[in-house]
Amino acid sequence: MRSLILSALAAMSLPLAGHAAEGTRIQVTGEIIDTWCYYSGVMGSPDAVVGSAHHTCALWCSAGGIPVGLLAEDGTVYMVLKVGEDDQTAGGDTALKLAAHTVEADGMLYERDGLNYLVVSDVVSDLDITNQNHDDYGNVPPFSIPKSARPQGD
Repeated sequence: MRSLILSALAAMSLPLAGHAAEGTRIQVTGEIIDTWCYYSGVMGSPDAVVGSAHHTCALWCSAGGIPVGLLAEDGTVYMVLKVGEDDQTAGGDTALKLAAHTVEADGMLYERDGLNYLVVSDVVSDLDITNQNHDDYGNVPPFSIPKSARPQGD
């Protein structure tokens, strides 16, 4: 897992620096996700690290520099390298405003070493947080809290 994230970080500048192959223009709809929690499983299964149940954590991870991704409706994950004119997508204001939101994005897709990278030129629509799963998982899924930190009896 760590190597996947390190590869993604190392390759993040490639499409922008002109060293990558030509991209393909796509429009894709999906949720802006926190890639660390989604790929590592540290906060639970993939269905627990999206939507309203994971919104707060996604904000913290993005603010801390973890790259954001776009989880498409078909399950494809795109590492988002840039959104519009925001040069600092990981931790940038744009990414923070979109955490856990479902968006329709127009941009350039670059594929390298089995990973999908997306340079978003325009967020065509922002549907806000549509995955209301906090009723199922809580705002912080209980299984993500170490047993030593849980209240007695949990």
